[in-house]
Formats: sequence, structure tokens, C-alpha cells
Amino acid sequence: MPVHEREYILYCDESIKDGRYYSNFYGGALVAASQLEKVTRRLAASKLSLNLCQEIKWQRVTDQYLSKYIAIMDAFFDEIATGNVKLRVMFRQNARKPVGLTEMQIEQAYYILYYQFIKHAFGFGFMPDRPDPVALRAYFDQFPDTGEQVARFRGYILGLNESREFRKSKLAIRPEDFTEVRSHEHVILQCLDIVLGAMAFRLNDQHKVKPKGSSRRGRRTIAKEKLYNHIRGRILLLRPNFNTGITTGGTPEERWTQPYRHWAFVPNDHEFDASLTKRQK
Repeated sequence: MPVHEREYILYCDESIKDGRYYSNFYGGALVAASQLEKVTRRLAASKLSLNLCQEIKWQRVTDQYLSKYIAIMDAFFDEIATGNVKLRVMFRQNARKPVGLTEMQIEQAYYILYYQFIKHAFGFGFMPDRPDPVALRAYFDQFPDTGEQVARFRGYILGLNESREFRKSKLAIRPEDFTEVRSHEHVILQCLDIVLGAMAFRLNDQHKVKPKGSSRRGRRTIAKEKLYNHIRGRILLLRPNFNTGITTGGTPEERWTQPYRHWAFVPNDHEFDASLTKRQK
């Protein structure tokens, strides 16, 4: 991405609130405004050439469409590899159980975690120094709630303007730039959904699931595992020592510079419950 961009677009999505081993998956794709039209046009053209006329999403992956989904993921990761898109995924391991939460924190956990993800996952505090302010437009896939909870979350996100990270980088989210969108209208958000779904699928061992009464896995499950493996292979080209289930290593500054990262969120106050790990199953 160019060093002195004046505006960025952040696409946000979430998946699997309560998984078997890992929960609260959040994903974000960051694109410089100067690159948005080009990236969108190339990805849309790839979809069209593959005859993927409907919205693409993880839940629609089948063995019949596997090769097409692999191809669109290659197009997406080409954009990541060239620096046109930065991708981040955050999740929480169930075994690390938060303690001492208030009733409000429990009720608002979905939005509190979303706030933490946006504030920290991209390392906005490590953006290069620049003389002019930088705008951030945040596009969220439609929320499961309406009304008061979303309004409160909107207040949290706009409050980031006063955070040390945002002030240091001259970054700001204007009220009109906090927007709920429909994913079928945004191809980048669709691609993000696939990556996020793949990570939740693998970390929760859904690749091992067999239909009731069967000794073999279903064809869709096998196809999804193959797609996950292909995505992981593309990530390994960017980060050879990448480990899906842990926070991506590196210096604090690399939270901004790296094209792809994972963040295994750990609450400050938590207890470890080994019975919720894969090794105990």
C-alpha cells in the first residue's frame, strides 16, 4: 500500500460465536481507497470468469464448486501478496476462560471483542508518520442485533478517534463512515467470509465431522478441508512459519506492515480449563 494514503476502507465480518474449541471469530480486510476500485474490479472479473454469479461464501463451498473457490481465493491472495489488501483474523480459545466479567461485559461481549479487534489487529498506531489526517471508513456485514446495542457499539468505534493509536496516526472515523452493508454487494467482504469460515472450520475440527451413522466424511466436508489447505498454503507463501491457532509472531510494527496475521485473543484475567482443549477429547 502507498505510504501516504489519505483514506482506507476496512471491511469487517464475524463468524462462529460459540465453537467447540475456538469462538468469537472476527475478520478484517483493509484496502487503501486509491486501490479499492481496481481490487474490486479484478475480483469481480474473476468471479464472472468463473461463472460465480451468486454471492460467494464459506457455507456454499461444495465439491462441485471447489476448483472455482480455489481460483477466487488465488485472485484474492494475489491482491494480499502485492500489498493491495491487508487481512487480519482474531479468535478466542475456549480453554482460556475470562473471569471477573461484569453482567454488562458479558452482555456486550460480541461488540467489546469487535472493538478490540479494530483497535489493535491492524497496528494502526504503527502507521508511517504523515502530515495530513487519514480517514478510515468501516464497513460491517450486517449485525445480528439492532437498535440500542448497535448504537452503543457505534459509540465505541467512534470513540477510537480519541485513542492513543488513532491520534498518533492522525486516523479518524467520521460518523457517516460507520456503515452496515450487505455482503452480496461487496466482493472483498465475500472473500473475507471464506477465509474467516475456513479458519473457524479447521480450528474447531469440523474437517473431522462425519454424518450420523457413517464411517466416512461427507463430500462437502472434504471439499472444505481442501479449500482450507489451499488457503493455508497461500498464507505460508507470505509467512513460512505461520501457525493457524496462535498469534502471528513478529515485532509490534509488523502488525501494520504484514499482509496477513492471526490474533489469538487472550483476556487479561482468565483461567485455563484444559478440559476444553483438543488434547482432552
